[in-house]
Amino acid sequence: MPGKSSPAIIRGMDALCCTGCGSAYPLNDRRWKCDCGHFLDIRFRPSFDREAIRTRKPTLWRYREALPIGDDRSIVSFDEGFTPLVSLALGRRELLLKLEQLFPTGSYKDRGASVLISKVREMGIREIVEDSSGNAGCAVAAYAARAGIPCEILVPESASPGKLAQIAMYGAKLRTVPGSREATADAALRAAATVYYASHSWNPFFLQGTKTFAYEVWEQLGFRAPGSLLIPTGNGTLLIGAYLGFRDLAECGLIPGVPRLVAVQAENCAPLLRMFQEGLGEVPPIDAGETLAEGVAIARPIRGKQIVEIVRETGGEILAVSDEDVEKALLILGREGLYVEPTGALGVAAFLRHGDLGDGTTVAPLTGHGLKANDKLQKIATKR
Repeated sequence: MPGKSSPAIIRGMDALCCTGCGSAYPLNDRRWKCDCGHFLDIRFRPSFDREAIRTRKPTLWRYREALPIGDDRSIVSFDEGFTPLVSLALGRRELLLKLEQLFPTGSYKDRGASVLISKVREMGIREIVEDSSGNAGCAVAAYAARAGIPCEILVPESASPGKLAQIAMYGAKLRTVPGSREATADAALRAAATVYYASHSWNPFFLQGTKTFAYEVWEQLGFRAPGSLLIPTGNGTLLIGAYLGFRDLAECGLIPGVPRLVAVQAENCAPLLRMFQEGLGEVPPIDAGETLAEGVAIARPIRGKQIVEIVRETGGEILAVSDEDVEKALLILGREGLYVEPTGALGVAAFLRHGDLGDGTTVAPLTGHGLKANDKLQKIATKR
């Protein structure tokens, strides 16, 4: 990695910042972690012009001045974003669903991939590596293909066949890793010693893309924030992104404050729930079991402490749902004409199981398309 830049030189400017040791680096430094080993966040001052936003194409890039890309010619895009926000009636209660499964690669991860690969192109990086349980790998592979940047995607051997086929069709070098999701992450970290790590959990530019989820919800609600959000959470890329986006809006005086963020985990793999309940400062070791919701089956989330701090700061909570809860939610969604993968139904499952989440509108994202998990969904449909 390039040498560390003096924090005194870049104080007050856009920067990559380490909350672990306090170091800061130029925003265009080709690094994805601090010299101390901690992950990095981004200091960047966004701006919003409602009239300009209204007149632009309905894509996530309508919020151009809130995204840390310097040159428009670097942007890598399929005109993605501005997914529908629709109502679901559950008894006397209403839940608003953000249809994130309608992105070009079938998941919200396209938000992060579009901004991250745009930054990779802007910095002139010629090769990248990423690890994923599936969806992030699909997104990074697709946007890297559009940018003409070679990439290697590492996935667990247990990843859904549909996701593996999707990654391969984008022309990425696909490597399956035996063992747990954590074994795949460890293999990627070794590869990242010599290749730029376009990681959806480590790389802060990915989170600058997922924060556009919050901007869209704000605009779709008439430039208001909801009361709470129910977000499937493993590595936390959408929950952290939602926090960053709503914080941007609050700091610009466009909403009163960040809404209540509720992280939803799978019962068989819920390290963040244990952290939250027991007041732990670090992610505890857990014995992770199998779960339908493979997208959140993360036993060691890199940003676990950050996720829990965000939940506490916003007055939120961390919930867990069972596979049975997920199946029930999937069937309800199916009867409403919505076909999503199991992970995408976690927010609905939590809403059904845990009931009232407080005052105001509640929003839940459907994070991935059902076509990514046809084998699992066929079994559920047949059983029921």
